Amino acid sequence: MKYLILFAWMIMAVSKSISASQPDTLRVATFNASMDATNYVKDSADITGKELFTHLATGVHPQIKNIAEIIQRIRPDIILINEFDYTENSNVGVEAFLTRYLNKAQNGAQPIDYPYYYTAPVNTGIPSGFDLNRDGNASGAMANAFGFGYYPGHYGMLVLSKYPINNEKVRTFQYFLWKDMPDNLMSQTRTKNGEPWYESDAQSVLRLSSKSHWDIPVKVNNHTVHILASHPTPPVFDGPENRNGHRNHDEIRFWVDYLRPGKASYIYDDTGETGGFKGEFGVILGDLNASAVEGDSHGEAINTLLTHDNLINEVIPASRGGEANRPNSEYAHTHTASWGMRADYAIPTRSNWKTTGSGVFWPSENEPLHRLVSDRAASSDHRLVWVDLSFNQ
Repeated sequence: MKYLILFAWMIMAVSKSISASQPDTLRVATFNASMDATNYVKDSADITGKELFTHLATGVHPQIKNIAEIIQRIRPDIILINEFDYTENSNVGVEAFLTRYLNKAQNGAQPIDYPYYYTAPVNTGIPSGFDLNRDGNASGAMANAFGFGYYPGHYGMLVLSKYPINNEKVRTFQYFLWKDMPDNLMSQTRTKNGEPWYESDAQSVLRLSSKSHWDIPVKVNNHTVHILASHPTPPVFDGPENRNGHRNHDEIRFWVDYLRPGKASYIYDDTGETGGFKGEFGVILGDLNASAVEGDSHGEAINTLLTHDNLINEVIPASRGGEANRPNSEYAHTHTASWGMRADYAIPTRSNWKTTGSGVFWPSENEPLHRLVSDRAASSDHRLVWVDLSFNQ
């Protein structure tokens, strides 16, 4: 019966997937758009870190045009884009994305404008100075960086908004140390001989966030909506020590504690302010790289997030395309990535509002817009996920 209800709701959600949000509804979305340099070179040895910004300046790159069209079709009021590279001159790139792609009609889709945006440094590609993967070499800016990346800012994050962002009240947690999370799993990350995987000096400086965690307040008419953005590391590409799985778990657990009164006193932001969520309305957004029912994640944190008392988890975004992509999986309609898993989330806090719709942009093969998601080269291996919210009067 549960799956019949989910399927019926899925059909209703998909039928509204191309319509814009109603005037009294806030549409919030997340999209891992694969807009990082590795997507624009044939050989990783050729990466300079400038690839995305070169293509943004032209206004003609087909993958970026498709990403813009997807956003134009769904028309979110606020959207987090994962894997949008960050540099010290990111504003130039963001403005180019806005003016040369989103503000231009793509294949008949209406242009869309975002007067407000937020981006900031992330931990990827910043050398830690330690041999974090224990290969005998502490140099390099990939596996030994604070977050995996070929260069600082790789796999960055960007929030676009139709509503004003209160930049003075943004909280970032880029520098929060993993060791300062009580009962962290870094302490359980050990070699096959039972020794700590990370040497003590490394443990003293290793940051929790592989990219960053952000709490971004957005002024939506008479309300403030907090965008809780992150992109935890994939829980794979490691070994039996499960160092990435442990970190993914604790990056997700950060939000579990942040939203739970009495559990967040240990948290401090990059300005030194302590404590957790201080607002009323919030939405967790991002590619969390974890599923409660599939994949290789350390499942406790994502399970706890998806059963959190302070979050609305009853309605799960779904699509026909996802269902068709993995017909042998009972969870396929909820998948958000081409490789078959629910990895991307838009989860509102349980506040004085309600969920009025949601969906995953994943047209099936017999639909005209399937060209936008036909493969990773078309746009991304992830799909845009959105939720519609209505404030109670």
